[in-house]
Amino acid sequence: MSTTEHITTATIEADPDLPIIQITRDFRATPEQLFRAHTDPELYARWVGPDSITTELDHWDARTGGSWRMRNLRGEESYAFHGSFHDVSPERIVQTFTWDEQPEGVSLETLTFEDLGDGWTRLHAQSLVDSFEGRDGWLESGMEVGVHDGYAKLDKILADGPAA
Repeated sequence: MSTTEHITTATIEADPDLPIIQITRDFRATPEQLFRAHTDPELYARWVGPDSITTELDHWDARTGGSWRMRNLRGEESYAFHGSFHDVSPERIVQTFTWDEQPEGVSLETLTFEDLGDGWTRLHAQSLVDSFEGRDGWLESGMEVGVHDGYAKLDKILADGPAA
């Protein structure tokens, strides 16, 4: 595959038949590096979310049966999220994601790492929510800013080498 065929800007798509958001993005990294970037608490906190926030992990136990809790800070504002890791393996991560302000809005997220060869990996992320209204609310919330900013930060971390 040539580099012109890589998806270096995340695609964010709503499934027409299910309340699912699908995100696809290629990274110049191995599957192992991407897995580590999603499970190592120090690395994860450095790249996740929009540029305008700081992420603090209150708890991070990235293993099957583990749980997590984090806060996003922007000035005096604080937004907390939590979830559980249901399956953590080098091939995929399955976890829940809940914003504390909407505890009824739990999403089930599945991440898979597809080795494209030649030092590239495609990340497939899928978030299943409980309704089309909930899904559309996520899409209208500006989530794409966090996705694009976060992945740009991850690109830099991967290029600098600490996720190797």
